[in-house]
Amino acid sequence: MDTDAVLDLLRQTAIDVITPRFRALAEGEVFTKTHPGDLVTVADRESEEVITTALRRAYPDAMILGEEAASADPSLMRAFAAAEHSFTIDPIDGTYNFVHGKADHAVMVAELRSGEVVRSWIWQPEHQLAFVAEKGAGAYRNGERLPVLEPAADSTAWRGISSQAQIRDGSFEGLSPMTETWFCAGVDYSHLAAGDVDVIVFAHAKPWDHAPGMLLISEVGGVLQAGDGSTYNPAAPRPWLVGAASPTVAEGVRARMAGALVA
Repeated sequence: MDTDAVLDLLRQTAIDVITPRFRALAEGEVFTKTHPGDLVTVADRESEEVITTALRRAYPDAMILGEEAASADPSLMRAFAAAEHSFTIDPIDGTYNFVHGKADHAVMVAELRSGEVVRSWIWQPEHQLAFVAEKGAGAYRNGERLPVLEPAADSTAWRGISSQAQIRDGSFEGLSPMTETWFCAGVDYSHLAAGDVDVIVFAHAKPWDHAPGMLLISEVGGVLQAGDGSTYNPAAPRPWLVGAASPTVAEGVRARMAGALVA
């Protein structure tokens, strides 16, 4: 499938499966996975099935890692780590927002070759925003190429966000206080790629959440690193990630938060 065809697949899946249930979920269509805030809906499950089926038809030899499939069968992560060609699917990123009627949710897919993200798609159905990236070919918002990011040199001017209260409440010398994210990686990464923020600190590192955004920000000069400074590896995720507008920003944030970014 060419890049536009995959984006069309995400858009059509949202039209058919996701948007009709937005602010219209019936009783019994929302489930709890591991804790009260970890939700899944029938729309998550059905949209993942639709996207998985289409990708398998187009790429029968590729390994497909969907969030809900991996939740049901953790062994899929091992197959994903060993795959030469794979896709990740987040059928509704920001499910909590979706369940509570908030527009900040997204459908995300990433394609990997030998563990490296080579294409990624983020579709925000309520915002009608598409973010698409191809390795070496740039990042695009609704078809318009995004410019390379130019963060400030002064670390106190870096605009940071995190979903983690201990990061937002912490005091880190040389950094301004962080504010809340949009609680949806697909929206958070799009704001970083567009230059609205300079750094995001994440606590969790699942590949379906971060592989799409990793390529998106790297194509505009950004980086996604683990707390120890290593480049994020979707096949071997570790807790605490720093997404930044440049390597300099990432290094500066990690140096100032070193004690907080530990497993």
